[in-house]
Amino acid sequence: MSGDHIRDEDGGTANAAGASASATSVADVPVRFVDKGAAVAAEGAGCHAGADALRDAAAAAGKSELLDRYATDYPKGPHDQPQSMCPAFGSLRVGLRMRRTATILSGSACCVYGLTFTSHFYGARRTVGYVPFDSETLVTGKLFEDIREAVHELADPERYDTIIITNLCVPTASGVPLDLLPEQINGVRVVGIDVPGFGVPTHAEAKDVLAGAMLAYARREAEQGPVAAPATRRTDVPTVTLLGELFPADPVVLGRLLEPMGLACGPTVPTREWRELYTALDGAAIAAIHPFYTASVREFEAAGRTVIGSAPVGVDGTAAWLDAIGDACGIAASAIGAAKDAALPAIGGVLAAAPIDASLIVSGYEGSELLVARLAIESGARVHYVGTACPRTPWSAPDLEWLETHGVRVKFRASLEDDLAALEEFRPDLAIGTTPLVQAAKARAIPALYFTNLISARPLMGVAGAGSVGQVINAALANRPRFEKMKAFFEGVGDGDTSGIWSDTPVPRPEFAKQFAKKLAKQAAARASTAST
Repeated sequence: MSGDHIRDEDGGTANAAGASASATSVADVPVRFVDKGAAVAAEGAGCHAGADALRDAAAAAGKSELLDRYATDYPKGPHDQPQSMCPAFGSLRVGLRMRRTATILSGSACCVYGLTFTSHFYGARRTVGYVPFDSETLVTGKLFEDIREAVHELADPERYDTIIITNLCVPTASGVPLDLLPEQINGVRVVGIDVPGFGVPTHAEAKDVLAGAMLAYARREAEQGPVAAPATRRTDVPTVTLLGELFPADPVVLGRLLEPMGLACGPTVPTREWRELYTALDGAAIAAIHPFYTASVREFEAAGRTVIGSAPVGVDGTAAWLDAIGDACGIAASAIGAAKDAALPAIGGVLAAAPIDASLIVSGYEGSELLVARLAIESGARVHYVGTACPRTPWSAPDLEWLETHGVRVKFRASLEDDLAALEEFRPDLAIGTTPLVQAAKARAIPALYFTNLISARPLMGVAGAGSVGQVINAALANRPRFEKMKAFFEGVGDGDTSGIWSDTPVPRPEFAKQFAKKLAKQAAARASTAST
């Protein structure tokens, strides 16, 4: 490189001190320096920039088509997005549960730490790969090369069938192009997805982002020729693919419901190994037990499969579901009737044996909230409100219609504020919901159940679901006297920042709060001004 000139950031030239141009010198090589302001802004965007700024940056970096598809698949509600955990946890958990699958994250270190901690807290026993970056590698494109190198190093066909690489918020906003990675290396598939918090509203829908991407890859493989079948594939009868993460006992129950019609349960998507994706695509029909898997449904419909919404919960739900599955699979009316005769009396008997005489509200972010409400109502409960962080889709229509017919207010893309308002309005005997709703209910001496750990961790379908949910709800309702006793005991000790024992009762100082709010607003304006320069 010639020492005569150095290019500045604007592309101009400056003479180097003591040097002179020479006609015989080699051609100039421009030296460009990273725009430090842009680099720092990009690296810190995940922590300091708002969703709008990140979304605009991603669109400018070539991700507008991806974001448009996410906006269509996962429409947001009136608020920014539901108050649940980082959405990437959903896709991360799907990948970590798959055999012979390596998982890599690319994102801010704090985000990767949180996701890794959460995944192992929930029982993951796999290593989570991480490709770090700094302002220079992010802006210059070196991050993509580092990702490519990491994927090549991991691509060992003796250990893996698939490598999943996920862009979090900052790499997505910076336009890191995972679609330019090879589709396979040494026979190991490479699946790259973007799961930004500003594009995918909930962790439930992030599961669909990855499941849909894998189904699309598997469908392309199947279109090119014969594919390897999993050891669990049924060939004696047609199978029904289940869509949505289910309690382990539910597929067994569903299999028994389908047996009188000459059908069997196929794999559950998200799957536990790659080959099950082929069997899933080969199903006679697709049962969208969880109705928000929009990208996955698109792949099944592209493969010519019929998708059925709702699930066999309670007597009404089971009868309608068996009719829909039978019609989709061309089953004779007599066989459908035999299946209903075998299942419905037993389900009705279990519901009658454990009635729920109470008023409820239900909320959550798992996608099965409407099903739980249906089951509770058939058990005798009076359900006033159902809130779900997931969106309304065509496959949630049967459950929505049934609930509204029974006088239930259903709120899709429900926020915590929606749930708390329902708690205040209805004052139910029991609240089922997220952690903050459960806390608010118990503070009011209202028994409450955490949806994810105490409801989702139980069977919902058929006879097993009818008995299980009634049992846990009635056990919680029996604790009402204990809550009232505790509330009476602690009555008068204050609430919130005035709770406890004080020599002098704390005096509210709203003027201090206003002064502090002004200080915070001034700091936020200063940060915004710095970022824009």
